[in-house]
Amino acid sequence: MAESDSGEKTEEPTAKKMADARKKGQIARSKDLGTMFVLVGSAISLMLMGDSLVESLSHVMKNQFSLTREEIMDVNALFGEVRKNVSLIFTPLAWIFAIVMLAGFIGNTMLGGISWSWEAMSPKASRMSPIAGFKRMFGLKAYVELFKSLLKFFVVFFSAYLLLTSLFEQILSLSIEAIPFNFAHAVDLLLWMFLALALSLVIIVIVDAPYQTWSHNKELKMSKQEVKDEHKSSEGSPENKGRIKRTQYELSQRRMMAEVPNSDVVITNPTHFSVALKYDAEQGGAPQLVAKGVDEMAIHIRTIAKEHGVEIIASPALARSLYYTAEVNEDIPEELFGAVAQVLAFIFQLNAHKRGKANRPIPLAKNLPIPDDFKY
Repeated sequence: MAESDSGEKTEEPTAKKMADARKKGQIARSKDLGTMFVLVGSAISLMLMGDSLVESLSHVMKNQFSLTREEIMDVNALFGEVRKNVSLIFTPLAWIFAIVMLAGFIGNTMLGGISWSWEAMSPKASRMSPIAGFKRMFGLKAYVELFKSLLKFFVVFFSAYLLLTSLFEQILSLSIEAIPFNFAHAVDLLLWMFLALALSLVIIVIVDAPYQTWSHNKELKMSKQEVKDEHKSSEGSPENKGRIKRTQYELSQRRMMAEVPNSDVVITNPTHFSVALKYDAEQGGAPQLVAKGVDEMAIHIRTIAKEHGVEIIASPALARSLYYTAEVNEDIPEELFGAVAQVLAFIFQLNAHKRGKANRPIPLAKNLPIPDDFKY
C-alpha cells in the first residue's frame, strides 16, 4: 500500500522541477492564443496600412503600364524601375509584417513566457514510434483537440452567420454603388468581418488557455517519494550532511589546535575548561581567543601548551567566562579586559623574569574583576 501511495503524483511540482522542465522546452502553450493574435494582428495591420498598400500598388501598376519601348529594351532602366517599385511597396508591407510578427510574438509568449531549448528541437525516437503515435491519437489530448476543433467550427460558423445576416443589406447594396467606391466599401466590409471572426476565437482561447495551464501542471506533478528524492539530491542526504559537518568540525579543530603554540597564555578551570589567548602588543587592540575546549579538548589544549612552553594559568571563573562569551579568532568581550589584562601582565612579567630582565611577579590574584553578568 505504501509503495502504491508513493507512486501517486499528488504533489505540486517544485521550483526545480519546473525549471528543469522549462530547460527541456516543456512549458504551457496555447496554439489557439497565438493563432488568434496573428489573425487579429493581420486584420488590424491591413486596416491601418491597407490604403497605403493599395495606393503603392496602384502607382506600381501605372508605372508598369506607362513604360516606353526604349525603357523596356534598356536593362538598366528596367532594374531602376524594379528598385522604384520595390521602394513604393516596401514601407506598407514592412509595417504589415512588423505588426503581424509582434502580434504573433505576444500571442505565443503570453502563456508560458519566452523559452529557448535545444533539447526540445532535437530529434527524438519516441516521436517516430508508431506505438507512441497511436497513443497520442487516442489519448486525452487527442479528444481535447477534437473537442476544440468542433468548438472552433461552430464558433466561426455562427459568427460568420451572424455577420452575414447583420450585413446582408450592405452586401446587396454594393451592386448599386458606383465604381470604384463599391470596391472600397467591399474591402472595408471584408476587413471588419475578418476582424470579427478573428476575435470570435476569444471563446476558444478562454477554454484552451486554462486547460493548457492545468494540463502542464498535471504533467509535472510529483509523487511524495519524488519530492523527497529531489530534496535529498539538492540538499544532500542526512548521512552526507552529517559527514560534511563532521569533516568541517575536524578541520576547524585542527586549525584551532595549530594556533595554541602561538598563544601567550592558556587559562584553565583547571579540569574541564581551557582557553588560549593571544595578544599582539605591537599592533595593539584587544586580546584574541585562539582556541577553547571542554573536557578532552581542554586536556588536549593543555598538552599542546606544555609541549611548546606556553604558560598555563589556573583561573576557573575567568576560564568559564571566556569559554562562554568569546568565539575562536575573535576579540574577547570588553567586560573581561580588566581580568585578562592582569593575567597578561603577570605572564609578560614572568617571561621577563625567566630571561633575567625583571623580578619575579607578584602571584596572580585569585578573585579577578569579572562582572556578575559574565560569571558562569
